[in-house]
Amino acid sequence: MDDPLSNDLYQRTLKLLEPGEIDLAGAIVHTEFDLGSDLEMHDATIDVGEVIAEAAGIEPGDTYVYSGVDDPDFSSNQHQGLTLDGDEFVWECQQLLRDGTFDLVFYYEASADQEAVSEGVEELGFEVTPVP
Repeated sequence: MDDPLSNDLYQRTLKLLEPGEIDLAGAIVHTEFDLGSDLEMHDATIDVGEVIAEAAGIEPGDTYVYSGVDDPDFSSNQHQGLTLDGDEFVWECQQLLRDGTFDLVFYYEASADQEAVSEGVEELGFEVTPVP
């Protein structure tokens, strides 16, 4: 990674994936969305979340999004994908403004098929940086 901003974001994402209660992997989804692209960014977050859920073996439609606006402990640009049955963690996303556009940083269980996540995100039309 030659871009210092991208390298910094990658390194920060790696630190967030350090061992905890569950093993995590991540994906940095690079977008051209700016501050005026709320609806498009929301749709992209949901679409990428569905890709991650499928790569984790969860049926389409079996998750919902819990957002920062729902909880004072969350940032307004922080979202979680949870299962409908049991509210189990599937993914988390932080929407980060970097150099005028947003990067969507996703974290999810490392048992998800990382290659399927990357391919699915690219099929949505986004550049993605996988973070194992």
